[in-house]
Amino acid sequence: MPVKFDAAYARQSLLRKDSLSISGQLALCQKTAGVDLHVYQDAGYSGKNTKRPAFARLLQDIKSDKIRTLYVYRLDRFSRSVADFGRLWDVLQAHQVEFVSVNENFDTTTPMGRAMLHIIMVFAQLERETTAERVRDNYYRRASLGAWPGGPAPYGFQIGRLQSPDGRCVPALSANQHADTVRRIFEEYAVDGMSLGLLARRLTGEGICGPKRDVWDNVTLSRILHNPAYAMADEQVRLYLLGRGANVTSSAEDFDGVHGVLLVGKRKSSDRKYTSLYDHTASVMNSPGLVPAELWLRCQRKLEQNRQIGNRGKGSHTWLSGLLKCAKCGYSLKVIAAPSHRWLACSGRYNLSHCDASIHIKLSELEAIITAEITQMLNECPAEVPELPEANRYSRQLEELDQKADRLMDAFAESPSLPSVYLQRSLSRLDQQRQTLLEAQRREEKRHSLSPALDFPALSFEEKKTVAAQFIRRVEAAEQSAEIIWNV
Repeated sequence: MPVKFDAAYARQSLLRKDSLSISGQLALCQKTAGVDLHVYQDAGYSGKNTKRPAFARLLQDIKSDKIRTLYVYRLDRFSRSVADFGRLWDVLQAHQVEFVSVNENFDTTTPMGRAMLHIIMVFAQLERETTAERVRDNYYRRASLGAWPGGPAPYGFQIGRLQSPDGRCVPALSANQHADTVRRIFEEYAVDGMSLGLLARRLTGEGICGPKRDVWDNVTLSRILHNPAYAMADEQVRLYLLGRGANVTSSAEDFDGVHGVLLVGKRKSSDRKYTSLYDHTASVMNSPGLVPAELWLRCQRKLEQNRQIGNRGKGSHTWLSGLLKCAKCGYSLKVIAAPSHRWLACSGRYNLSHCDASIHIKLSELEAIITAEITQMLNECPAEVPELPEANRYSRQLEELDQKADRLMDAFAESPSLPSVYLQRSLSRLDQQRQTLLEAQRREEKRHSLSPALDFPALSFEEKKTVAAQFIRRVEAAEQSAEIIWNV
C-alpha cells in the first residue's frame, strides 16, 4: 500500500499583472493546508488543454493511490470546463482523494463543500446534456438538407465533399471500391432460391471481406439490403417508406430515381429497426444511390417474406431458441435434433467457418436446470401472477398497422397518377398481418383467462418461450459448461 501525501496543483497560462502567479497560488495552498505539499505546476498551458505535463503526472499519481488531498487555488486552475471537472471528480472519488479549492472555500471534507460539489455536478450534467442536444439538432438538420450528418459511411461508400446549392461544401457520400459488391448483393439476393445464409457463405468463400469482419453473416447482409441509402429512390420508394411509418421530410419531386435516402432515428433495443419506422426520418440525400429503385423494392418484399411477427426464437426444438449463444464467438446456437437426442452447434462454426468451438452440453439437462431456476423464482414472487406484456404488444402493433394504412391512403391521394396495384398490394399485405395479430391476440386472451397462476413446467412450448425471454437475457454455452445471464 503506497504512502499517501497531500498535493497542490497550480497553473498559469500567461504572465499578466492581474493573474496570480504560480508561486502565489502555491503559497496560498500551503497556508490553507498547514502541511508540506507535493507540488505539480504547469506554466503556459490553457485550462482547456488537458494534455498538460504536470497535470498528466498528477492524474497518474491519483490513479496510483498516492494522493490523499489535492489543493488548488481556484477551480479554473484545475479545469476550465464544468463538464471536464465532472469527469475528473469521478477519478478523484474513485481513488478517495479529497479536493480543496482555496479561493472558493470549496472543501469536500466538509458538508458545505460536498453540497457545493453537488451543485457543480448538476451544472456539469446540464452542460453535457446541452452539448448533446446541440450535436443531435445539428445532426438532424444536416440530414434533412440531404448532407451526410456524420459517422462512418455505409459499406460501398466513402465520405467526401459536395457543393450545395448555396455554394457551401457539405459532406456527401460517393461510391468506393466496394460499390460493385453492394450491387452484386442486391442482384443475387433478388434471385429466386437465394437466401441470406447462402449468399453470406458464397461471399465468404470467395474471400470478399465484410464491412467489419473477414466473414459475412445474415445480419450484415440484412442491414445492407434494408438500407435505403443504396436505393436510387423514386416515388415508389417514397410510398414504401411512408407505408412503413417513416416521417418523409423531402418532397415527392426530390425522389428523382437517382439519389439515395438517409434514414435516421433512435430505436429501443427490443424493436426491429426496419419492421416499423415510426420516429424515424427519411430524407433524400445529395448522394446518388447504387441500385435501381425496382431492385431495392424487390429485395424489401423478399425480406418481408422472411420476417415473421415476433419471430425471435421461432425454433421448434427448444423453448430456449433465440437465447442460446456461443460463449467463444457470440454467434447464435442452433439445435440439431436426432430421434434420440438433441445437441447444440455454433452457427459461427458451421455457417461461417469462423469459430472452432465444439459444444458438448446435453440440451435436456440445460432445460431442466433452467426450468428449476425459473420455477424457484416464480415461487418466491408475490401471490399475484406476473403479467405477460403480450396483450399490450399486440394492441400497439395493431395500432401501427392502422396508421400505416392511413399513411398509404394519404400518400396515394397526393399522387393520383400512380398505379393502384401498388396500393392494393400494400393494403392486402397489411390486412394479412392484421389478421395474424388478431388471432395471436385471441389466443393470448384465452390463455390468460384459463390460467390464474403461472406454473412454468405446465406451460405450453410457446408460453415457456415467452416466460423464458422475460427472465433470461442470454445463455452462453461453452464446450463443457453454460452460463445463464438473467434479466432479474
